[in-house]
Amino acid sequence: MTLRNRLLVLLAAVAALAVVATASVLHASARAERRNEARPGGPRVTAGRVTLTAPGTMVFRNMAWGPHRDELTTVPAAAPAGPRTASGLKCLRFYAASGTGVCLQAVHGTVTDTYRALILDARLKETARYDVPGIPSRARVSPTGRFAAWTAFVGGDSYAGTNFSTRAAIVDTRTGKLIPTLESFRIVKDGHVYHAADVNFWGVTFAADDRTFYATLATKGSTYLVRGDLRTRTVSTLHANVECPSLSPDGTRVAYKKRVKGLPKDAPWHLYVLDLRTMRETPLAESRSVDDQAVWRDDRTIVYALPGDYGADLYTVPANGTGRAQLLSAAAVSPAYVR
Repeated sequence: MTLRNRLLVLLAAVAALAVVATASVLHASARAERRNEARPGGPRVTAGRVTLTAPGTMVFRNMAWGPHRDELTTVPAAAPAGPRTASGLKCLRFYAASGTGVCLQAVHGTVTDTYRALILDARLKETARYDVPGIPSRARVSPTGRFAAWTAFVGGDSYAGTNFSTRAAIVDTRTGKLIPTLESFRIVKDGHVYHAADVNFWGVTFAADDRTFYATLATKGSTYLVRGDLRTRTVSTLHANVECPSLSPDGTRVAYKKRVKGLPKDAPWHLYVLDLRTMRETPLAESRSVDDQAVWRDDRTIVYALPGDYGADLYTVPANGTGRAQLLSAAAVSPAYVR
């Protein structure tokens, strides 16, 4: 091949790459524009003032397509399908209690994304921020607002398989003191101090005493509900096959997802409630696999997310195993109830 022909081939290749790059940019731009277009039949969402102290409201991440997608949004808890008020603040995961919120965000970079946790006051103003070492998956605030917790994937990106690693952190929102990983806590398993290199924690949920919490411990291919003590920095196993626990408002029960044999590997969980006094399990009337950390609307009702047309929808089911699952709010995830 002559030098002239080589130059022509090179120029053609460069031109082709330029066309591909331009097409990719235009495609990404078109996708972004579509995200900002409200879809017919979706919920009505308008910008407004959102606080964490308005009793009788539900605050959540809005998943409806349009200019307010991914923003923290509120509706009256008694009218969850009604018009939404959007705050302008975007979160991947969110939770709030007693006027304190935690918002897990992605920070989009030119090469890769990073993640952070924002501690919010009642007006959604940032009071502190912390780096999150992976993809956020769970968030909780203690009933008093004193502590916040989050879980992130630091290896792998799904709970369904076994090839993943998580990091669960707890922060004192008053002092700013951060516990970057629960792996630093002493583990008591079946009454004995336990050590293992494969320990993972996720799905923290808090009791009202600003000392006790519950979480999932995974090791040797099994999961356990653990009770933690923030003062002694100890966790103790209570019950096997428990993931993403959520403590009831009265502190007597835990809602959780349980891995059930015979289900597909990528969708293996059913919702259960565990009585902490008797350790009796109650399966809930939801037949679909649920990969979420459920929320208690009150002492009788569980709220959780399932995949939907816009990304996720919220459903409810009675906590005593009766009744049936019902759609609560379409295009929504990460709810918190302001009481």
